[in-house]
Amino acid sequence: MALLKLQSLSVAHGDLDLVSDVSFDVHAGERVGIIGESGSGKSLTALAIAGLLGEELRSRGSVHFDGEELIGASERHLSRLRGDRIAMIFQEPMTALTPTKRVGVQIGETLRIHRGVGRRASQIAAVELLGRVEFSDPQRYARMYPHELSGGQRQRVMIALAIAGDPDLILADEPTTALDVTVQRKILELLDRLVREENCALVLIAHDLAVVSTICDRVVTMYGGRVVETGSVADIIDHPRHPYTAALLATSSAIAVDVESRGTVLPSIPGSVPSAGHFPGGCPFRDRCSSATSACLEFPLMESGSHRVACWHPLDENSERGSR
Repeated sequence: MALLKLQSLSVAHGDLDLVSDVSFDVHAGERVGIIGESGSGKSLTALAIAGLLGEELRSRGSVHFDGEELIGASERHLSRLRGDRIAMIFQEPMTALTPTKRVGVQIGETLRIHRGVGRRASQIAAVELLGRVEFSDPQRYARMYPHELSGGQRQRVMIALAIAGDPDLILADEPTTALDVTVQRKILELLDRLVREENCALVLIAHDLAVVSTICDRVVTMYGGRVVETGSVADIIDHPRHPYTAALLATSSAIAVDVESRGTVLPSIPGSVPSAGHFPGGCPFRDRCSSATSACLEFPLMESGSHRVACWHPLDENSERGSR
């Protein structure tokens, strides 16, 4: 049985659906990446899973966690789950860390609340956790405030907080976006190692397919608040079937190419992501897709199987990487 099972999850603001009919599973110990440009509904999906949507938003559908329905669960119950069995790593740790409390104190509080550790033992364990996330002098950093740390160091503190409760599932919402490439790689390597050591499931949200492919087993592509393709990392990287996934792959791959020496132009996806509520009906990508026809006025059903795509004109699964 899947640890996490989403079925027709939707998130609405009034009468406007921002996320529509999202369905996918995450099994124990599995690492699933959700990719898509900003505004595709990735973060809203994660917030809905964790029960952290704002008061102006409402969710419907189903979020089963270890067989238990979370949609409609009480805030008291969700609070017990968060930080205990479900942990979240945010894109900007300064919004999640308390600026007036030392790092070690914040980690210690999490240990006391979610693991019942005493005050003295929690401070010792907090230092040990900072060591696990590769602080060279964990005792010194435990005494620091968040503003005294670099962006990469703060993100490592967030990872320490995430694993402090010994979770079954970690939701990581673009945890490396604000970091430079070198620090980004180190954070991903650290996250990969700790998820393996903890044997917990991971949902990693990113706009860059290269980031997801580094540590994930399976990929979910979202656009316009909908899932448009899902499959193993190998399937998606080698044989993307939705034009949007193929375009994301092309733009991601081009970043590593020295385009000046080749005299080429960086590939890009035509147009831009519409604001919420302004995606076209039917296939939300049809206004940016060169293959769109009148059939795309309706949203296609997702194919069955391990590599699934919702597209009226899918790319040939036997074609070369990123080509028709």
